[in-house]
Amino acid sequence: MDVKDYISKQPADRQNILTQINRIILEEDKTVIASVEPMMGKEMIIYKGRGMMKYGLSSVKNYMSLHVLPIYGSTTLHSKYKTLLHKASFQKGCINFENEDQMPSDIVKQLFVDCSTLDLAKMREEYLKEKKLKH
Repeated sequence: MDVKDYISKQPADRQNILTQINRIILEEDKTVIASVEPMMGKEMIIYKGRGMMKYGLSSVKNYMSLHVLPIYGSTTLHSKYKTLLHKASFQKGCINFENEDQMPSDIVKQLFVDCSTLDLAKMREEYLKEKKLKH
């Protein structure tokens, strides 16, 4: 299944926001390629850069979820977008939302502009170094 097929199989009221977020990700972060893959027991759109998942976009029973690994590794970005996207529900590295009102496209676009410059491999390397120093 490709990304268009995945989105077309979602409830009609979710297709526009999923299409919009997918487009924004691909336009603003040229380091990633999208494909539909299983993750956490369900199919979702996975955006990989340098062989590593950077983002994920899914539609589940009660909400949609946007997995953004750069905010998991950056408290500054997490805090910034938790404030800007205050109608959505934030976890460590994902944003759960129910509709377009909770994910304004101008803010989502800025999120991916900010994330596009971050190198996850480097972030992971630095995290592992810090973790090793603490032990």
